Amino acid sequence: MAPFQGKYQHYKNENIEDYFVAVGVPYIGRKMMAMSSPLMEITFDGENMTIKNSSLLRTVEHKFKIGEEYEEHMPNTVIKSVTTIVNDNEIMTNSVIPENQAKCGRHYLFTDDECIITLTHEKANTPGKRYFRRVKE
Repeated sequence: MAPFQGKYQHYKNENIEDYFVAVGVPYIGRKMMAMSSPLMEITFDGENMTIKNSSLLRTVEHKFKIGEEYEEHMPNTVIKSVTTIVNDNEIMTNSVIPENQAKCGRHYLFTDDECIITLTHEKANTPGKRYFRRVKE
């Protein structure tokens, strides 16, 4: 089992532009987000999980209870999400955008060395991927 907890440094994207367009991120925001290289930190406290992404642009922190609905505050909307543990090395976040009921998600796949996040949106032609290397402390 690859432990979820830890720090991960972003190092590359794959097909991220189509995902950002589908989600409705404006052009300048898309370019800035695609070029950013955030540090992601995942921590657990009992059944509660925190995922924190920090970059030069901003810091976003989501605290939630596994399996329960929570709100994620995005730059242009608030989405309803539920995060579940799929198995020993996978986490899944399923979300709905209330304004249009569009479904999107994040699938986290962990190995001993990295975390690959696959971003999906029902209007995106292809899923986007963000790759993070585990930071050895």
